[in-house]
Amino acid sequence: MINAKAAERPLVFLSFAYFFFLLSGYYLLRPIRDEMGIQGGVSHLQWLFTGTFLAILAAVPIYAGLASRFPVRKFVPYVYRFFNANLLLFWLLFQGGQKTEWVARAFFVWTSVFNLFVVSVFWSFMVDVFKKDQADRLFGFIAGGGTLGALVGPLLTVSLVRLIGTTNLLLLSAVFLELTVLCIRQIIKRSGRNQTQTTPIGGKVFSGIGIVFRSPYLLMISLYIFLMTTGSTFLYLTQAQIVSRTLQESSERTFVFAMIDFGVNLLTLLIQTFLTGKIITTLGVTFALVLLPIATTVGLASLAFAPVLRWLVFFQMVARALRYSLTQPAREILFTVVSREEKYKSKNFIDTVIYRGGDAASAWIFQALKGLGLGGPPLLLTGASLALVWLGLGVSLGKKHEGVKKEKDSV
Repeated sequence: MINAKAAERPLVFLSFAYFFFLLSGYYLLRPIRDEMGIQGGVSHLQWLFTGTFLAILAAVPIYAGLASRFPVRKFVPYVYRFFNANLLLFWLLFQGGQKTEWVARAFFVWTSVFNLFVVSVFWSFMVDVFKKDQADRLFGFIAGGGTLGALVGPLLTVSLVRLIGTTNLLLLSAVFLELTVLCIRQIIKRSGRNQTQTTPIGGKVFSGIGIVFRSPYLLMISLYIFLMTTGSTFLYLTQAQIVSRTLQESSERTFVFAMIDFGVNLLTLLIQTFLTGKIITTLGVTFALVLLPIATTVGLASLAFAPVLRWLVFFQMVARALRYSLTQPAREILFTVVSREEKYKSKNFIDTVIYRGGDAASAWIFQALKGLGLGGPPLLLTGASLALVWLGLGVSLGKKHEGVKKEKDSV
């Protein structure tokens, strides 16, 4: 369950609550985002991924500037309150009846940016608060807070969407986001590492980006995430096609998306509660990094010959559960051996620009292959082949992490 010492427990439970509120708020919005993507046109999804990537490119320097100038205790709440103001703006647009396809597309892009930024900031904060040995023991449990929130969010959407309407779900999401700020303030207050959170990180605005391209270790992490997003984007676009041709009603599609999210997060919570900590501490980070590439290879290859909704739902649940319960904590542990500037700036660049760049690139590859007449099985088998490359990289990255850790420990 939780392998925390008595002195660690207040911070651990506050971190658990922080992630719970954060993902509860996001998962209220995710089914709405997926439906907005279909309303904006399935054939235009590659443009939505590209728009998200461009929005990320614009946002990263602003975030890096905040990180350079303000201490963590100030700029982290600033990030969340900025997104809260955006939520209220969308609520006003929807209240005014502005539900055109362009507003739908804007909301899709914004939610995709919001998700990456707020989760990236959360984990940057966590690897700053907890040391490497603590991360191995505690990150699985802390990640479970997000998974529990990811269960509550879809349930609230399913329960309330017909009662209060889609628009007012945005206000509830804003409440959850504000609760994360309260948790952040309590974590900073109780943390024994206050010095790191009351002084600016420093450095230049683009220094975190330069560090990535000078570090073989960070480049390997970047490529791993790029290939991960390629597999997930191939699956997402396949999902959009299958769902759009199988289900005709908007409310039916939103309901199915919410139920998929619920199933994914229930399975994730079970794995995080009973297996994640044990797997990472006994079998190692490398093992956690390669399970998802293996599942993606098998799943995409199988889906190539059985492109039906039931199999898609099953594969989505397994792949996303492995991603959140094992791959995500393992990825974050990779950053426990780097500097503070790398944790906040370089990590954010990787988690946002590299991540959404992978989304955009793979979406265009997907559409280009379709345009060449390589739809159906050849398309998905291409994705499975890329997942095999991702698998090999996961093995190499795990070994590299152990090498960097030994170097740090010997200093």
